[in-house]
Amino acid sequence: MKTTADHQNWNNVSEIELIYKSKIKASERPAITSSSSAFKIAVQNWDKNKIEFIEQFKIILLSQSNKVLGIYEMSTGGISGTTVDIRLLFSAALKAAATGIILLHNHPSGNTIPSQADKTVTNKIVQAGKFLDITIIDHLIITPYSYYSFADDNAL
Repeated sequence: MKTTADHQNWNNVSEIELIYKSKIKASERPAITSSSSAFKIAVQNWDKNKIEFIEQFKIILLSQSNKVLGIYEMSTGGISGTTVDIRLLFSAALKAAATGIILLHNHPSGNTIPSQADKTVTNKIVQAGKFLDITIIDHLIITPYSYYSFADDNAL
């Protein structure tokens, strides 16, 4: 009697490759020293045509010495929201061997006050980071000219 397992071809499986390629020498990477320096890097790397139009969520991936490994765009949503898949967020962090993350998202309305949804997702990400030894250093809500920092407000 043959089972389903006897008919499976175990050679036909997908290969998974994890790669992080840095184009910048470690000595040339900018360091995050404050919420203000994180804001400057975020605004410089945000699409100026989208920051006041649609909501996006990005992360800054950091080394042990808070040097920027890269910025990863997690999601693009609509006028009043976007979704964050925490599994994808941490897969990017693990791929880059990041030890710290700064969460970023914009509010096209210009209002930087965090919503309850912003607070909830931040808490979930902080808790998940603890299991992986990846520190959530801050979460910035940005506009082109101002920002709110969860860390500066002791809300992490």
